[in-house]
Amino acid sequence: MADISAKIVKELRDKTGVGMMECKKALEATNGDMEAAIEELRKAGITKAEKKAHRSAKEGRVLTQVTDGVAVLAEVLCETDFVAKTDDFQAFAAKVVACAAALEADGCVSETVAEATKAEITALIGKIGENMQVRRVARWKVAGTCSSYLHMGGKIGVLAEVEGPADDELLHDLCLHIAAFSPRFIGPADVPGDLLAKEREIAEAQVVGKPANIVDKIVMGKISKWYTEVCLTQQPWVKDDKQCFAKIAPKVTVKRFLRWQVGEEI
Repeated sequence: MADISAKIVKELRDKTGVGMMECKKALEATNGDMEAAIEELRKAGITKAEKKAHRSAKEGRVLTQVTDGVAVLAEVLCETDFVAKTDDFQAFAAKVVACAAALEADGCVSETVAEATKAEITALIGKIGENMQVRRVARWKVAGTCSSYLHMGGKIGVLAEVEGPADDELLHDLCLHIAAFSPRFIGPADVPGDLLAKEREIAEAQVVGKPANIVDKIVMGKISKWYTEVCLTQQPWVKDDKQCFAKIAPKVTVKRFLRWQVGEEI
């Protein structure tokens, strides 16, 4: 095997835009032959993928799957909605979900799945000619009852896990509500203390000059109103804005939920 110097690796990197490790592997595989190494990288689709990696990918799809006590939510991005509708993209996205479902984990598995599907997405970028990204993937081991929902053909995806007497209609409406109203927290008890303190500070600043004996009542009223904006269980219900989830399903506990929208800021 030829001695692969750092200089020749850098030269290949400058010519192709590919990372140093991939360049070194290609040169080792071709016994230091520069042109053969470039061809090797091109065959793998890596050069095209690397060059397109800087391009913005804000289209794509969110996918969900709930099967046999395992729930998956995945977001896969590309550059255009046209590509997101292609069979190749959708087949790859389905593989991302299957990869996540096969893991033994509960929570975020984004890095693991992205690494496991790296070769396939690199080849797909080379074939289609757009930048793509496995942006985020979650896998849950479901102890209660879990439901999912896709809105706008996969532009928005929701997972929700609950405990208690919830039928399919209620679960569907819950996911629909989450998609529509994008709550930040399950209930008031789930609001972080520092955030609540900040909201209280803001509310108190708005009632400066009011009589001391009514300030607390006004502040509490403002906090309660804020809860109806950010807490799932307190928001006006999607099917009846005179109700909220806490009232229509008092025996059902929402354990966790996720709402992802394609390309949103995290």
